[in-house]
Amino acid sequence: MRKLFKNLGVLQIFLSMLSVIAIMLASSYFVYQNSISGIFEKVSENNALAAKSLVQSFDNNFRTINNIIHSIHGLPPYDDLGTADEGRLDMSKVYTMVDNLSTLVSTAEFIEEVVVSYPGANLAITSKGTSSFTFFFDEQYKHEMYNASYWRTFAATKHAFKVFPEADFSVLTTAGQKPRHKKFLVAVGGNKVQMSSKNVMMLIDVDVFMQHANRKTMIPGASLIVLDQDRNTILSTDKELDLVNVLSDVYFNADREASITRENYEYNFYQSEYNGFIYIDKVPYEFKNLNTVARANLLIMGSAIASAVLLSVFLSVYLNRPVKSILKLLGGGNSKGNDFRKIYSGIVKLKTENEDFRDQAAHDETDLRRGAFLQWLDESVQSEERQWRMQRSYPEFFREKHFAMALIEFGAKEQDSRLALPAAELENAIRQGLRRENVEAQVFHTGSSQFVAVIGLKHPGERAGMIKGIEAYLERSERETWEGFALRCCVSKPYPSELENGPRAYRDMMGGRRSRSIIDADRVTDAAKIQYARTIHFPIESMEKLSNLLASGKAEESVRAIRDMMEENRQRGVSHHQFVHIAKTILFSMLRHAGDSSDAERLYDLERRVCERIESAMEYGEIERTLIEAAQVLAGLGGKEKLSKLNPAFIAQYVELHYMENMYLDHIAEVTGTTPKYFSSYFKKTFGVNYVEYLNKIRLSHAKEMLRDRSLSIAEIAEKTGYLNASTFTTTFRKYVGVSPSEYRKQYES
Repeated sequence: MRKLFKNLGVLQIFLSMLSVIAIMLASSYFVYQNSISGIFEKVSENNALAAKSLVQSFDNNFRTINNIIHSIHGLPPYDDLGTADEGRLDMSKVYTMVDNLSTLVSTAEFIEEVVVSYPGANLAITSKGTSSFTFFFDEQYKHEMYNASYWRTFAATKHAFKVFPEADFSVLTTAGQKPRHKKFLVAVGGNKVQMSSKNVMMLIDVDVFMQHANRKTMIPGASLIVLDQDRNTILSTDKELDLVNVLSDVYFNADREASITRENYEYNFYQSEYNGFIYIDKVPYEFKNLNTVARANLLIMGSAIASAVLLSVFLSVYLNRPVKSILKLLGGGNSKGNDFRKIYSGIVKLKTENEDFRDQAAHDETDLRRGAFLQWLDESVQSEERQWRMQRSYPEFFREKHFAMALIEFGAKEQDSRLALPAAELENAIRQGLRRENVEAQVFHTGSSQFVAVIGLKHPGERAGMIKGIEAYLERSERETWEGFALRCCVSKPYPSELENGPRAYRDMMGGRRSRSIIDADRVTDAAKIQYARTIHFPIESMEKLSNLLASGKAEESVRAIRDMMEENRQRGVSHHQFVHIAKTILFSMLRHAGDSSDAERLYDLERRVCERIESAMEYGEIERTLIEAAQVLAGLGGKEKLSKLNPAFIAQYVELHYMENMYLDHIAEVTGTTPKYFSSYFKKTFGVNYVEYLNKIRLSHAKEMLRDRSLSIAEIAEKTGYLNASTFTTTFRKYVGVSPSEYRKQYES
């Protein structure tokens, strides 16, 4: 045994295995030290950070809801939807309200719907239209407890902003269909202090609402409960949690946080600074039986290390001679010891060389086959050496007495679709697909999205069956393999398997592709049945009219003119390549008077993209759509007015978000891209009050809410609501409310 260990090879193997044991020991000890309690402590710390982030996310969502409700109150009309004639609705006001609600709701994807109603009216105005208040809550969004009568009664009472607990609603999307069930929170705007007579209710999709607050970062087994300012549960991921005893022991310190432990759980409480809501994070307190698990881990580690040492001694002796033999085969010579680095380097080198050789051989074989095929189609005079090389490849092409060529093209159904596989893999996929339909072919990529198949025929009569097989392959491939592409094929006439017939079949096939009728909807075009059309339709006066329409920005009339010219040529059955030339000529005519010098680069890019799409299009409809899209772009350059921010929804929301800033008339006019005089006139006509009066109502609405908080002084409230000083704030408050801020605060407390 001593002699064996004096051998450097045995010692090298033993030390290598010993190093593995040392690494295993260190890693096992590290896992032991950091498992269970250590890992749990770190996970708990991370969970606390995740919970605080979750609270902030919820606060932001509730702040968004409150801002949207304030914005809705700021929208005209304020009091009713009636006209000057009693008993009639002003539908222009209703439609304006629907459009503005749609704009506001689109800013928060977790809002399912907003319902605006007026006291005494059975009309529900939503972002999608109007309906009766009774139908909306008794049929369209139905709840077992909260019906339309309940919501109408609740809206008539004085109440603060309230969020009702999550509940199941039966949602009727379409008449006659079975209702589906969804969970909603219902947020109702407060009416103790309000600037309009609207009643605003908001349905919040609970699933989408929870997606905005990422709970995946929390510890597994943790639960989240959300309480409103009155300690009512509105959201909970733990339906069986009893909070009565837990809440009775909670004490909130100055940081608005608290923690208590009950049985095997720890409850972390966070109170929102924004709306006073309470968030409870329930997490497992500690794993059980820690000492038993720790002793078991130590026993396993000790047994594993002892067994590994004994195994290392045995393998060191057993592997010494085979390792030496391998080293000699790999060029290690008679060096003392077993240099494992040389063994590893030799194996990696052999593997790399073998893979490179195999890949290069396959690549060279593919290139040779494709090169020979392309040379076969080339009718120019070839050198003797090239002719000799081509002669060697022709037996692969001519496997039967006759042959035909088929051009298979991939046309993208969407503009951004691209073939993801390399050309060689696509060739193999097409070859295998044709073989499934009993069509044996040699397939070659000839450029872009075109592939040419050389198909052997025992006699010309087999050509009809071959065409049916290709049709079946194209139909199945569009449905199963190439869903984003349209596949088309053109088949040449049959030819005897002779060298000079290769270019003839190729010309025949390409000619059939170019000259097929534009109304030909078949996947496979038979070049032998092509009928050539000469009666194209291209009226010069229609082109002049189209150019003038685009220069005037008349998009709809331009599209109609293009469709008329396209339809006339389609009915005449012109060939595909004629139709392509007609479409490109129409494009160049449209570009004559489009834009100005500042649009030159944009127009050049448009011309390039449209020409590429027209040339690669395989169907009549695709070419027509491409021209119509180009016409719509050019009509926009010819006079279409740019959209502005001068609309009631944008103005109301902008004022609601920036009322605390210096919102002078000049500033809001600049934001909306108008002059102060024009904006003032527009605002008075749209909102029914002048801009300054509207801004003061918004500011004082928020000031009334702030006056409830005794911790804020009058001067601080004046600054937070956008007034220059407390004196201006007091004067304005008295003008609109009738009492000073201090007197209003006393009235509210009483």
